[in-house]
Amino acid sequence: MAVSDASSQRRGKPVLAVRGLAKSYHDGRTEHAVLQDLELDVARGECLALLGRSGSGKSTLLNLLAGIDRPDRGEVRILGEPVSHLNEPALTLFRRRHIGFIYQFFNLVPTLRVAENLALPLELNGVDDVRARARVSELLTRVDLADRATAFPDQLSGGEQQRVAIARALVHQPAIVLADEPTGNLDAATGEQILELLTELFREQGQTLILVTHSLAVSRIANRVLSIDGGRITEDAAQLSW
Repeated sequence: MAVSDASSQRRGKPVLAVRGLAKSYHDGRTEHAVLQDLELDVARGECLALLGRSGSGKSTLLNLLAGIDRPDRGEVRILGEPVSHLNEPALTLFRRRHIGFIYQFFNLVPTLRVAENLALPLELNGVDDVRARARVSELLTRVDLADRATAFPDQLSGGEQQRVAIARALVHQPAIVLADEPTGNLDAATGEQILELLTELFREQGQTLILVTHSLAVSRIANRVLSIDGGRITEDAAQLSW
């Protein structure tokens, strides 16, 4: 089913385009279809929530969008580049430059200090030290962690680690940020604070944000909510059978 958005069309070419995307997994001789012929356009600057219960395929879709996994058929294009068909070296470079990630379990490098975790994407993209330090300082101040720049991840609370993870996802100014259950490992109050910060930052920075979640509350930060159920996408979150 094609999913379109009138405002997206008015803003020109989508930053993300999915065409005929399908993915199955095999369990012995049994094939399990996870995603079936998905069609999706996402506009630059849009915040899109993909809502679905556990096992609905939302994380699989996120992995396909990032090029972490390959589809059985169909195509993913980001900024016009066929991500699903790039070879590994080209895909690594593309992700490094144009995609940011926010994970449920933070995925910070434990042996690097907070500032070093933020500087890593800039270093990999060849940003000089002076510009990198300025950008890291700017974002740490923005997420209210300037005083924790020299701390290691295990010295931070869960909420602080997720703030670092958000800053790291934005530090290299990617075209698109992919967030997988960004509050799933946090208590309700901390999760609410993280959502507010994430919303503010992605709007300020001008990135496109795609987040997957099982939570209706989390999905409310988005300006468009799509549901994944039975391997397909629908625009009506109320159609979920749970």
